[in-house]
Amino acid sequence: MSFINYAAREINCKIVYYGPGLCGKTTNLQQIYAKSSSEAKGKMISLATETERTLFFDFLPLDLGEIRGFKVRLHLYTVPGQVFYDASRKLILKGVDGVVFVADSQADRFDANIESLLNLRDNLDEQGFDLDKLPYVIQYNKRDLPNLSTVDELRSLLNADGVPDFEASAFEEWGIFETLKGIAKLILNELKKGQK
Repeated sequence: MSFINYAAREINCKIVYYGPGLCGKTTNLQQIYAKSSSEAKGKMISLATETERTLFFDFLPLDLGEIRGFKVRLHLYTVPGQVFYDASRKLILKGVDGVVFVADSQADRFDANIESLLNLRDNLDEQGFDLDKLPYVIQYNKRDLPNLSTVDELRSLLNADGVPDFEASAFEEWGIFETLKGIAKLILNELKKGQK
């Protein structure tokens, strides 16, 4: 679904951070934004209503290189975490090129993680996407907190297919760029396949 801007010689790719409420999606984007050079990023836009918040900014990582003379620009989005904002989630998923599923590592968030992952699959399916055929990574966030599920427990619950996964603490600022690089690499591989 990448959008090609021939005038600017850019390929624009949309990455959506998806997960249960309060799992750290927004913190991921805020940290990436804060740690990126001003030349590499656009303006962060927060679309907030009284009850929900969605973040968006575009990001031009300098180390992604070019594909056939085109720079790759990433557009990073979050979705509202609560399931009752499903219409917003569906809208944000339109035209997605890759998904980062942000799981909350706290043991008492098992059910919320499962519910959100099933909701992601359903919403993609409604739009004709199959999560198993889309560039997709999982981030096990909040690894800095007590009362955590083990990574093996999280993998068995959320990652039966063995997609790339990453431990992180968005709050403590580690694992966030590894996650972003992981999804960017998968998207670039898909783009390269498409140019053959």
